[in-house]
Amino acid sequence: MVNRQLEMIYILMKRGTVTAQELAQHFEVSVRTVYRDMESMSMAGIPIYANRGKGGGICLMDGFVLDKLLLSEEEQQQILAAMASLRETGAFRGEEEILEKLKTFFRAETTDWVAIDFSDWSGRRGELFQQIKEAILKRRVMEFDYYGQYGDMSHRRIEPLQLLFKEYTWYLRAYCRERGALRLFKVLRMKRIQVTEEAFEPGERHWEGSKAQEKAREKCGGGQVAKAENEKKQPEPVRIVFQIDRKEAYRVYDRFEEDEIRVLPQGDFEIQLFCPLDDWVYGLLLSFGPSAKVLKPEWVRGELEHRIRQMAAIYGL
Repeated sequence: MVNRQLEMIYILMKRGTVTAQELAQHFEVSVRTVYRDMESMSMAGIPIYANRGKGGGICLMDGFVLDKLLLSEEEQQQILAAMASLRETGAFRGEEEILEKLKTFFRAETTDWVAIDFSDWSGRRGELFQQIKEAILKRRVMEFDYYGQYGDMSHRRIEPLQLLFKEYTWYLRAYCRERGALRLFKVLRMKRIQVTEEAFEPGERHWEGSKAQEKAREKCGGGQVAKAENEKKQPEPVRIVFQIDRKEAYRVYDRFEEDEIRVLPQGDFEIQLFCPLDDWVYGLLLSFGPSAKVLKPEWVRGELEHRIRQMAAIYGL
């Protein structure tokens, strides 16, 4: 009966005025039962009433939902926006119907302020993210081959917990059964993925110490997050100062924070990074080619020179 009365409220809010006969046919009950429901709702404080005559029927007093839910217009819009965002992630089925019901309850429209496309331009990764979503929501163990930082491949069985987007890259946070600990897996390094029928239950092993681990690992953007799966000890943070040509301005502001950037008088940029130095950081510095010059520390300059000479040797230069 309660479900019927709730649905009756939704129908009345959506259509305005509905005859008792229409409601009786919809719910497959008698007209007397409809009026009995009306009486119960009225006693519960719901302002429902019936208009007689031509064009009459059962309706709700204007403003009922806003008064009962005690939500401001801004709060309603935030809820609708959140639902629209959740719809974009594809987190659950039936979100369109739920969103439409909320819009009817609030008597408001929402703006599609965000769009998320999990596939790449070729469209080949859509299935991959669908597999991960299914495993997380259904709590199914996953198996896959994984390429480590140095190209070594291993087979993993994991309990997936969360998909994470950080520093232009997707990661999967999961409990790794092989390592017996929480790990971050770079999604693009996961190959031959299978979602098994084996279910798992969330427990302390999934969250214990996760915040402390994350703080220790995420010190220098995507490179360090990717290394969270690496077993080796993290290097100590280093302050690196380097100069970048002004023609690379678009990359500078895409990649670095304002407090890391100093604009020089001639228009070039001086960047100061404080992070653990690893292959990812060297790769970042080399990606600027002749537009970047490391000022200090001196030994970082030396390591870059060594890598450049190795690259030149490959091409016989």
